[in-house]
Amino acid sequence: MTSSSELIGRAHDLLPTLKARAAETEALRRPHDDTIRDLIDAGIVQMLVPKRWGGAESDLKTVYEVVDVLAQGCISTAWIASFYIGHNLYAAKLTPQAQDELFGPRGFVLLPAATAPTMKAEPVEGGWIISGRAPWGSGVMHADWVMVSGMTHEKTPRSFVMPVADVTVVDTWRFTGMAGTGSNDIVAENVFVPDHRSIDGVALRKGATDGTALYDNPLYAIPLVPMSYTTIVPVLTGGLKGALSAFEAIVDRRVRNFSGDVVKDQQHAHIVMGEMQIATRAVDVLGRAHIDRTEALVQTGFTTEDRIALKGSAAYLARTGREVMQAMMAGAGSSNYHHDQPIQRFWRDLATVTSHAFWDWDIAREQVGRRHFGLPISHPIV
Repeated sequence: MTSSSELIGRAHDLLPTLKARAAETEALRRPHDDTIRDLIDAGIVQMLVPKRWGGAESDLKTVYEVVDVLAQGCISTAWIASFYIGHNLYAAKLTPQAQDELFGPRGFVLLPAATAPTMKAEPVEGGWIISGRAPWGSGVMHADWVMVSGMTHEKTPRSFVMPVADVTVVDTWRFTGMAGTGSNDIVAENVFVPDHRSIDGVALRKGATDGTALYDNPLYAIPLVPMSYTTIVPVLTGGLKGALSAFEAIVDRRVRNFSGDVVKDQQHAHIVMGEMQIATRAVDVLGRAHIDRTEALVQTGFTTEDRIALKGSAAYLARTGREVMQAMMAGAGSSNYHHDQPIQRFWRDLATVTSHAFWDWDIAREQVGRRHFGLPISHPIV
């Protein structure tokens, strides 16, 4: 089995390549084909696949280290990598028969997972007929299977897994930030999904399923939303580190127009640089603490208080990272808004990814405040 140190080392080996491909990835509006092959060859996509299927069965701390490094080169690529890594864990929540289908051919799956119940699901003998459209299909451009979700006739959420050949991918992903993810819409038209490739949405959110009973490792029973938070944390911390590296290079060489002053010789530059470095390190500390807390809860179980606290932690980290990135961009100079400059890509990508509904700052702090006053949760993503 591939060790944690080997996986982290392979991520570091890929970093220069991801930096070199970042602009092209954005121009393609999807992950670079060669990068997906590199991630598979490095065993990174497979790192949360159970050992019984040949995966490394890594822990969340290793996922953090790997994705953090990838994000220092290209946030869009790290986002897709984190989804592919995490969604292999989701596949392990499916029925044993479905796991045979998904993991059997090559020991892993490239699976976008749209969990918002946007699809129409009609029960039929032996399964379901699925129709509709799912936006935000991160990972669909290289997928072999897709997961979409809908509300059943009983008004309960349910998710459905189907081969990518059974759906249509609609090119809608024309975004200012995270352009390289290719998170296009998934359209299904009267697709039959057998019962064994569907899963109750409540069970998926709670974590433990008949599929996870196959494994002794409690990580496979992690609830869906706390696991989703772990995908954003290293993308943010690594992306901010990549931005800081670009910012440092800018300040090291910058000379002010008109005055000709060398910026790195000015006291103000020293103060700003110190602030950006301190803030970036602080965000990393927050990120590591979030992952450590989640790892501990995997062993003990997630209470309502724990889930609300994790939501607050992820949202605060996202908000703080966005503010630090904005401060870097403000201090970089107007020439760095040119598309050729790496820092503006980090800026646009972080501004976009920190706006995700799962770590919305207003909703998160409201739920934390409601809990203090003894009020019930008023939002489904907790």
